[in-house]
Amino acid sequence: MTAPLPRTIRAVSTERLLLLEEEAAALGFSQRLPVEWVREHAAASATHHLFPLFVHELRHRPEVSPQWRCHLLLTVVTGEEIVSLLDVRPESFQALPETLDPAAKTDVHRRMQRARTQSAYQVAE
Repeated sequence: MTAPLPRTIRAVSTERLLLLEEEAAALGFSQRLPVEWVREHAAASATHHLFPLFVHELRHRPEVSPQWRCHLLLTVVTGEEIVSLLDVRPESFQALPETLDPAAKTDVHRRMQRARTQSAYQVAE
């Protein structure tokens, strides 16, 4: 049994985000960005943020279930923040350090609500 879905936001470096995206791709998770797209568009020195939304279970693939479907606030090379989704294994999310205080988490959550989506960003490119 996995831990309950945490109601927290975790900050991740671009390097760590790429590892999470690669893991999601290798496991065939449906909610992820193409790794090459992230490598090309994510600001190299930025901090990105993950917020678990709900538990996603795949009864037909118990070896990769459950996943935590997360909101991803991604800072791109232009400095703009965009939102997307990323399916993350619970143990991968829990391995991320808790570095944000409550005020910072509130600020990130507000920015997630205002940011345009990755698909809207891609159309505007």
